[in-house]
Amino acid sequence: MPDVVLPMLDEAAAIEAVLAAMPAGYRPIVVDNGSTDGSPDLARAAGALVVHEPERGFGSACWAGLLAATDDVVCFMDADGSLDPADLPLVADPVLAGVADLVLGERIATAGAWPAHARVANRFLAFEVRRRTDLALRDLGPLRAVRRQALLDLGMVDRRFGWPLEMVLRADRAGWRVAEVPVPYRPREGRSKVTGTVKGTVRTVRDMSRILRTT
Repeated sequence: MPDVVLPMLDEAAAIEAVLAAMPAGYRPIVVDNGSTDGSPDLARAAGALVVHEPERGFGSACWAGLLAATDDVVCFMDADGSLDPADLPLVADPVLAGVADLVLGERIATAGAWPAHARVANRFLAFEVRRRTDLALRDLGPLRAVRRQALLDLGMVDRRFGWPLEMVLRADRAGWRVAEVPVPYRPREGRSKVTGTVKGTVRTVRDMSRILRTT
């Protein structure tokens, strides 16, 4: 069954519940990106493989987790409790069945889960993907599944917040079968450090805009 890469930075409020909800057979790989709140110890005590990645950046953490994975299929998801691990088979099953090469979870937000500024930014980026490719994607969400070796061979270079977009653009260029399935999206646990804040959203849009220009 797939490995699950969970990039993490100070997620003590959520990580135990996230790991407890992991479906049977899915192996969690928690990539600590410099936490100071004890969350790596909590993850390790809950049975996860914990990898430490000192280079800050969402892409850096995802790449470290990909290198640590050993299963043929690898999933990625946030460690903040906004996504339910029980939904992992929704993205993994089409890849396991060989009917898709990359599957993304389209986030269907519950009340309070998605700040307006982050939602608008995501819609803009998804529109740019549709405009530049043949992919009818509505979201660039963090819940996704892919074959490990194929992703290693894809030529990913971003190590910041452009990672999710770069993966989609390179997958399209490589002729991959890219699919999207709806998944519930709920309010995160603890303090948001990325798209939950205006500063984090601006940083993410800046990184992804750079990917749009260069990929």
